[in-house]
Amino acid sequence: MGKLIVIGIGPGNYENMTIKADRALQSCDVIIGYHVYVDLIREYYPNKEFLTTPMTQETKRCQMALDLARQGKTVAMVCSGDSGIYGMAALIYELRGECTAPEVEVIPGLTAACSGAALLGAPLTHDFAVISLSDRLTSWEKIEKRLESAAAADLSIVLYNPASRSRPNHLRIACNILLRHLPEDRLCGVAQYIGRNGENRRLMSLGELGSATVDMFCTVFIGNEMTREITGNMVTPRGYRDV
Repeated sequence: MGKLIVIGIGPGNYENMTIKADRALQSCDVIIGYHVYVDLIREYYPNKEFLTTPMTQETKRCQMALDLARQGKTVAMVCSGDSGIYGMAALIYELRGECTAPEVEVIPGLTAACSGAALLGAPLTHDFAVISLSDRLTSWEKIEKRLESAAAADLSIVLYNPASRSRPNHLRIACNILLRHLPEDRLCGVAQYIGRNGENRRLMSLGELGSATVDMFCTVFIGNEMTREITGNMVTPRGYRDV
């Protein structure tokens, strides 16, 4: 019986992949993933077998990985960011069910909340919430409740999947929900193409964020009441200077 390793490859650049992830990819027989993520690492592992599936075929992809591992191969399932944060780790365990074979190992990676925060400065030094605006797997009603609760609690908020071609207005709608609790001048940031060609960042107010141009390669940050701009960086103090 082989082994299935679910690997978070980080934001996309080799330098932000963990040593453990790199070693696992070097030792595996097959690398499987969404084609965009596989293409990010393909050049570093030229002698591996690569298999991909399109978006929305996550179950097929994970079942393929399990089947190959049952055939005796060491299989790497790659996910962008972290393998357990909006990644494939949970689905792998679900599909394997109560079986204990093949062996499954989960290797974490640098999720966009961390890498995007570093690009913007230090916006997550205090408590924060991470919310995806994709309603493909979660109802918008539930997403709206989570936005309301995070804003009411004055948490810093990280928004994943802020917009796509089929969801061009989700960020604007989300901002309108947040504005029920937060002021228009609340500091926000957008990190785009983190760790990839074209990497960039922008700071703006919550009032401006609703009309900002974003896509699936963006991660959005909304500060809490302590967040401020320091030399062009988005910074949320925790209060260390006051103790």
